Amino acid sequence: MDIQIWTYLIVGVSFALYIGIAIWSKAGSTDEFYVAGGHVPPLANGMATAADWMSAASFISMAGLVSFMGFDGAVYLMGWTGGYVLLALMLAPYLRKFGKFTVPDFIGDRYYSDIARTVGVVCALIVSFTYVAGQMRGVGVVFARFLEVPINTGVIIGMVIVFFYAVLGGMKGITYTQVAQYCILIFAYMVPAIFISIQLTGKWIPQIGFGSQLLDGSGTYLLDKLDGLHRELGFAEYTTGAKSTLDLFAITFALMVGTAGLPHVIVRFFTVPSMKDARISAGYALILIAILYTTAPAIAAFARTNLIETVSDAEYASVPEWFKNWESTGLISFEDKNENGTIQYVADPEKNELKIDRDIIVLANPEIAQLPNWVIALVAAGGLAAALSTAAGLLLVISTSVSHDLIKKQIKPNISDKGELRWARIAAGAAVIVAGYFGINPPGFVAATVALAFGLAAASFFPAIVLGIFDKRMNKEGAVAGMIIGTLLMLFYMVKYKLQAFGGGDQTDWWFGISPEGFGTVAMIVNFVVSIVISRFYAAPPEEVKQMIERIREPGE
Repeated sequence: MDIQIWTYLIVGVSFALYIGIAIWSKAGSTDEFYVAGGHVPPLANGMATAADWMSAASFISMAGLVSFMGFDGAVYLMGWTGGYVLLALMLAPYLRKFGKFTVPDFIGDRYYSDIARTVGVVCALIVSFTYVAGQMRGVGVVFARFLEVPINTGVIIGMVIVFFYAVLGGMKGITYTQVAQYCILIFAYMVPAIFISIQLTGKWIPQIGFGSQLLDGSGTYLLDKLDGLHRELGFAEYTTGAKSTLDLFAITFALMVGTAGLPHVIVRFFTVPSMKDARISAGYALILIAILYTTAPAIAAFARTNLIETVSDAEYASVPEWFKNWESTGLISFEDKNENGTIQYVADPEKNELKIDRDIIVLANPEIAQLPNWVIALVAAGGLAAALSTAAGLLLVISTSVSHDLIKKQIKPNISDKGELRWARIAAGAAVIVAGYFGINPPGFVAATVALAFGLAAASFFPAIVLGIFDKRMNKEGAVAGMIIGTLLMLFYMVKYKLQAFGGGDQTDWWFGISPEGFGTVAMIVNFVVSIVISRFYAAPPEEVKQMIERIREPGE
């Protein structure tokens, strides 16, 4: 069978599975819609958390970043993995013991203020919409190539699927759908990695193949070969980086603390029965996430090597079919500047004739390596599973922030459970439409867009949550001031250097030499300083708030 039929078959079966699970697990109450009733087993929650965590950025774009950036791309691996450990150890158990539905719920109750709650809602919406833009873009990229539709049409198809199971099932439906999505995405990620590792190095474990000699009889190690190819084309060596140490540190730290402040990941730990189960599910999730994250550098190196050897100095008239297929999507483009019919792929932008969207590396990898058609279709299904699982989690955060933290807690406190559930579904539906718009008009390629969301989470939520748990003296005035200033500072920097507003600027104008992706670290530090300083000028929190902090910090259930 050809790729098209395999894709329709595998993607169709996976979508039917997601919709079937949504119908089977339809939420009947706000408790089920928000936190799946709080009865999800640790292993299932670990798998759902892993799927929630491994978004389109992890599945589709991260290996692409590493493939094109080499050493510099490793910050995404370190930051996202380290951030999950930070979340599991420092925040998840305490928030689970707090026992509410959302992060703004924690912010509002801990800081005994509707203003703090509202600021928390606004921060959650900004972070979630920035993040979901990357997911919907990822859906569009997959559909564009494998269903041969425009990217915008692909985004709309993804909107319809997510709308169905997120709005119908809420957290209950999303959780069990994400269990299925994890199984699909990890299988789809590992199969081609194993195939290509055997093909290039003879090692069936990609992590070992990554550091092994090639099978071409030269005795050359894979990374040495890649360094040589880069030198020939004028690129920096693959195993060296161009970014400054300070920027690398800033990006890594922003991704780490941004992870620990992501509301759609934090809320997963509200779905298990106890603190013990929260810790266990965090451990399961870390193991399940590590399978993909330790494989990504290998896939990046395999894909980069095969790509350069396939297209560099190749006759355009005789390029493989996969090249023409991706060219039709606009994600690969060739401009014959010297009109000799040969593809010149070099570092010099004046001479380079080939443009490649980084988001296609994982998706195109099986085709470049000439793997069987069913493997290529499987990767498409895995990419969709990764993007849709995270998009659903983000949309739930958006809907609960509106229905629970705004309407239930502030606007209509006497609303019935049924009325609140109806508002949650309306908010989820509206969020799908806005998410689709951002997917069609994203501010950058998938992983960069997501990195900015992490920066916003670092600048807004992380200090308020950490100080709320570990500093009994922290009051509402300090927390609100810190969140507002941290978020506005990050937004200003992001808009200035990504959208070229406020006078714009380029890399030479970055503050302290730190990129927009890493500026979340600076904004977070400002948040911490402002929060602590402002809090000392106002009264300490009420006694009942201090007792609540003591309660959630006590060991046990």
